[in-house]
Amino acid sequence: MTATVDHAAPGFTGPRVTGSLPGPRSAELLGRQAARESNSRSYPRKLPIAIRRGRGSYVEDLDGNVFLDFLSGAGVLSLGHNHPEPLAAAHRQLDEFVHGLDFPTPVKDEFTELTIGMLPEPMRERTRIHFCGPTGANAVDAALKLCKTATGREEIITFQGGFHGATMAAMSVTGLVEQKEPVRGRMPGVHFFPYSNCHNCPLGLKRDSCQVNCAAFLERALTDVNGGITLPAAVIMELVQGEGGVIPADVEFVQRVREVTRRLGIPLIVDEVQSGCGRTGTWFAFEQYGIEPDVVCASKALSGMGLPAAVILYDKKLDTWAPGAHSGTFRGNQPAFAAGVATMKVVRRERILENVRARADQLMVHLQDLRALSAYVADVRGLGLMTGVELTDPATGRPATALAKRVQWEAVSRGLIVELGGRDDCVVRMLPPLNCTAYEIDTAGRILRESLTAALAGLSLGGAR
Repeated sequence: MTATVDHAAPGFTGPRVTGSLPGPRSAELLGRQAARESNSRSYPRKLPIAIRRGRGSYVEDLDGNVFLDFLSGAGVLSLGHNHPEPLAAAHRQLDEFVHGLDFPTPVKDEFTELTIGMLPEPMRERTRIHFCGPTGANAVDAALKLCKTATGREEIITFQGGFHGATMAAMSVTGLVEQKEPVRGRMPGVHFFPYSNCHNCPLGLKRDSCQVNCAAFLERALTDVNGGITLPAAVIMELVQGEGGVIPADVEFVQRVREVTRRLGIPLIVDEVQSGCGRTGTWFAFEQYGIEPDVVCASKALSGMGLPAAVILYDKKLDTWAPGAHSGTFRGNQPAFAAGVATMKVVRRERILENVRARADQLMVHLQDLRALSAYVADVRGLGLMTGVELTDPATGRPATALAKRVQWEAVSRGLIVELGGRDDCVVRMLPPLNCTAYEIDTAGRILRESLTAALAGLSLGGAR
């Protein structure tokens, strides 16, 4: 059976918004934030709420408005807000031991055992785990350092549209130009190749004429004596580009990249920071592609409840690091490990991955219905509960950014929190809790339809595209 939970968390019977946003109490706190916090803050600019509490799939703001949260802390809250089991485990650990650097502890040992045990069986015996600083970007940095150390090589292959984090090294292998343009002195030796985005082919080919040319292009560049790229230290890729617009890679593309990297002795890093820990319906997305990577980066949902942790899982043949080669003061977050242990036990016991697959199919029906609503809906896609709706102007084919922003606003005004992503933020993205219910999916589908209808009405009245 799939996970069974009430259709709303205790105290919440569903989304409820009264009046305009932000309400007066939220507006006060948002104003104080704007006066004191960095100009880099982002989410409160698009979603103007100040949050009081969260339960399950819901958050409540200071004005009593209740929102169905399909952002889930950017994919961090795999079991929703304040699930009782990881919460209780973290509370117990707080009374025992909190900060452990890289000393072994019973809870860290159990976390390690369960985490490696979530890998496909052939990988478990040859996998080592490294605990990084507590962010996905730090895991990416660690993976790059590991592969450079093990191979003695310098250059890195990455893909257009990918997002790997905001630290210097992670940003250097990220496709988003806007983020990196103001920052000089990025990591050298990074080469960007086209990713298998068949809806918007980076090579300008028609879908029916493509022979997975992105993979062939990469292979030719790596094997051509005049290709200009020396043998790289690693290839890093997302199996589903999240911030890039929820783009699942083509299966053959991934398999061909794995084949050429294995044949040439190039470590393959898969960034599962957002797609991992059950998000796509398997514990890691790479399981659905029939490959075994050399390095896996994981972070966001490792604790299941938002306590920070990050790891890389890698083939022990790469473990050529000297002691202290990649460290981090907060790599021993014991409450996060305790919560992670509890989360993995819930996932197994309540068959959460089955729920992900069932709710994903249900959500996709709602999203497909949007295509019949308007020609502005250019594509709906996703893998598991990592989904997106791409909006483009049917007359020009250009991203309908203003429309996507309006859909997001109409949605939050009706009690549904969604995110934007993709090129020019034209993709409405959803990352609901993995234990969300059929009721919540249907509610979200209804609100999305209402929001798109309202946003389209604004276009017909002369709103910006």
